[in-house]
Amino acid sequence: MISGRIILLNGTSSSGKSSIARELLDILDDGVFFHLAVDDFNAMRSRRELGAEELDIALRQTRMGFHRSIAAMAEVGNGIVVDHVLSEPWRLLDCLTVLRPEDVLFVGVHCPLDELGRRELARGDRPPGLAAHQYDLVHAHGDYDLECDSSTASPRECAQQIKEFLPHRPRPTAFTRLRRRRLADSQSSLTNLTKARPRGTT
Repeated sequence: MISGRIILLNGTSSSGKSSIARELLDILDDGVFFHLAVDDFNAMRSRRELGAEELDIALRQTRMGFHRSIAAMAEVGNGIVVDHVLSEPWRLLDCLTVLRPEDVLFVGVHCPLDELGRRELARGDRPPGLAAHQYDLVHAHGDYDLECDSSTASPRECAQQIKEFLPHRPRPTAFTRLRRRRLADSQSSLTNLTKARPRGTT
């Protein structure tokens, strides 16, 4: 069975990811693609009010389920456009673990902070300052296959850029490079732990 292609759009809230994803579904003509958005998964949750600790667990489990849903859809041959906010390191690490790195086109969606604030106010459905809080976090890993700026290009133009780039995905992909780096970091941490272990301990 041939696994599907995954276009993973990562950026802050209000950066334009959903608009780009919708345009991609309109212009991609090579196979069938589905748009999976983390906000849509959050909206599926029951409306019962949760305490802080319970909510934190629910959000983590939601995101883990979201990542595995992407993997399952792609595994049976579907093309996927993913709309995500990788504002915590574990989210990227989990994606690197469950998604086939050679299937992923990792796209950074950028937008200046002042424009993000303007969009956030215009939308009125996001907590004030959410995008600013995420701004220095979502791109901290520093590696993409492709990057676009939604303040200088329209969603359609960004989508067209991604479509034209898709057949020319680099090898190794950004996900492959990031996974190798993570494994190297894990091995380094293990080596340092072994060196620091006192003699006679196991």
